[in-house]
Amino acid sequence: REPVTDYEVLIMLDPELAEDRQQEVVDRIRTLVVEGGGVWETHTPWGRRRLAYEILHRSEGIYHLLTFSASPEVLNEVSRLLKIDDVVLRHMAVRRVKGSRTSAPPVAAAAAASTSPAEPDPVQEDE
Repeated sequence: REPVTDYEVLIMLDPELAEDRQQEVVDRIRTLVVEGGGVWETHTPWGRRRLAYEILHRSEGIYHLLTFSASPEVLNEVSRLLKIDDVVLRHMAVRRVKGSRTSAPPVAAAAAASTSPAEPDPVQEDE
């Protein structure tokens, strides 16, 4: 019997992708995990985020965090499918450590962190 490992997979999808097509990508991964004998745990949509640099002329991406338990062979097949799907701009799979928790930073906190405190806010001057 194959060993089962807990995984987190973060996928970044094309920002122009319709919501139903995004769900198709997630559902396909879920089906692959379950049919491969794994256990699907959660799907957390992180939403649209600005990229630090453009990827395929896109300045934003839509992120989804997927957590599941499966054999390494199932993860290899999930990664293979994500690599050949044109709507998946990037993906990253990591082994989940028991007791750890991954969460997206709140949008307001992410925006505040991107503004350096050394730079004053732009102020329009009255003429």
